[in-house]
Parts: sequence; structure tokens; C-alpha cells
Amino acid sequence: MGAGSLAVLSVAGCTQTTLELPSMNIDAMPTNGIRPQISIDKSVTVPDVMYAAVQEGQYSLPAVPYQKIPVQFRRQVVVDPTGEQPGTIVVRLQERFLYLVQPGGDAIRYGVGVGKDGFLWSGRANIQYKKEWPRWTPPREMIQRKPELAKYEKGMEPGPQNPLGARALYIFKDNVDTGYRIHGSPEWWSIGQSMSSGCVRLINQDIIDLYNRVPGKATVVVG
Repeated sequence: MGAGSLAVLSVAGCTQTTLELPSMNIDAMPTNGIRPQISIDKSVTVPDVMYAAVQEGQYSLPAVPYQKIPVQFRRQVVVDPTGEQPGTIVVRLQERFLYLVQPGGDAIRYGVGVGKDGFLWSGRANIQYKKEWPRWTPPREMIQRKPELAKYEKGMEPGPQNPLGARALYIFKDNVDTGYRIHGSPEWWSIGQSMSSGCVRLINQDIIDLYNRVPGKATVVVG
């Protein structure tokens, strides 16, 4: 990466734009001479683009007031700290980060919300399948804890207020459903906090981005 400017592919991938490095607030200096080149992708570096309103058929997502979200929990490209293979999803529960490992030594990092103590899952598994605008069905144990959810025992219709949000990735281990999901959430203010029943939740705009990038049967490492 030079000290001047970088050619940046547009979201459509057909044109190029030049962005000055100082305006991106990206450190282009190498670390011990071996830092890999960081890719610059407008869809993961410009907040106004990342968190704009979304219209998908009958479903509308409002723009996210990203200024109210701590900078570290906004989608960004970082040097990969995981050592995993490209395409792997790594969730760091204590850090409240999810990494999607990229080729060339970098990763896309997303802020996440995680489960409360007693509702956490960790391990190595895979994404068995993924869904757009999923239907949410609370587990029987959750309905027992919260009887008011009984009205959703056959499922809650998809939509912006659905607890699974705009997308869900279903985690299986040894071909058995763990019951845990990586999913969107309308509660963008909860990102970075520990307050759910165990699933890993992202801002809806972030889960859409992750969904579009994740290869089939991706490996998931949660810890």
C-alpha cells in the first residue's frame, strides 16, 4: 500500500474510485515489514453506505444511526487475528467480535451481541444452511420461562421486528442442530452486549453483508 491513494472497487464492481488514505483513517504502515495488504471495499469502510436504509420486497429496514454505535463494533476490515482458513467464521465471545477470514491475511470484522452467562455455546461447527427473512420459533424452554411467547409456538412471521432479523445462519455440529444461530437483530443498540438467550446477533445490515459473503457449509469457531 502506497502513501498516496488507492484504487477502490465500487459496490457494483464495475467502476473505480480513488480514496485518500488519511480520509479513511486506515493505517497503511507495515508492522515489522510483514503486515499483509488490507483490501479497501466501500461496502465495509463507509458507514453511510454500510448502514443505509434497505428495501427488500415488502420488508424495509431503517438506516442505522451508526454514530451511536462504538466505532469498534462497526463493520471494518482488519488484519486477521485468527489464523483460520479463508471463509471461516470466528466469533470471539469476550471481545464481542465476529471475523470472516479473507484471502491474503485480512478479515472483515463485525460487532456482535452474545448470550448471557448460562446461555453461551462454544465450539467448532459449521453453517448447515442459511435463510433470508427467517421465521422465528421460540424453544419450548424459552416459552416456559416466558409464557407470553406461547403465541409464537408455531413461529413468528418474518419481518424487520422478528428477533432473527433479516438473515439467519444455522449452526450444526456433526450434522446435529446446536440450536444456535448467527442472525440479525432490530436492536442495533444491543450490539457489544451480553443479553440474549445464546445466539450471536448482528446489526441487520451487517448480517445481510455477512450472509452474502459466507460460502456454503462454512466452518464456525466460537470461543
